Amino acid sequence: MKKVNLLIVLVGFMGLLLGPQAEAKKFDKCSLAKALLAQGFSKADLRNWVCLVQNESGMDTTKKNNNRNGSTDWGLFQINDRYWCDPQDKSKKASNECKIKCSELLNADISKASTCAKKIHKRHGYRAWYGWINRCEGKALPDLSKCNL
Repeated sequence: MKKVNLLIVLVGFMGLLLGPQAEAKKFDKCSLAKALLAQGFSKADLRNWVCLVQNESGMDTTKKNNNRNGSTDWGLFQINDRYWCDPQDKSKKASNECKIKCSELLNADISKASTCAKKIHKRHGYRAWYGWINRCEGKALPDLSKCNL
């Protein structure tokens, strides 16, 4: 009986540790467009946002990128931990402008990531993201006409 209880506790603990990873999501462009609309992104700007996300994270909520300057980009929008989120790492200096843990940017629930991305966009526009500058600005944007938005 004690072994069963211990196993239940261990399974529950592992679930807590792996929670954000277990809730990962990989979008296609239409499911991403619909999710962004549900988060309040403007339909007029949708093609830019889809292009940005395609080129920053490959539409994968679990994407992390370690930068040469020691900072890390997190999640769907590749939000940088030097300015926008708390990496929960005492060795890193972070201003956490979005008031969230960076690990929250890796979830299938993109509400916090979307709120933070909109805050970044309001302050800096799409030019805050190199993926958008290099692959979307002045280029053909994704066709969403078959997405039934």
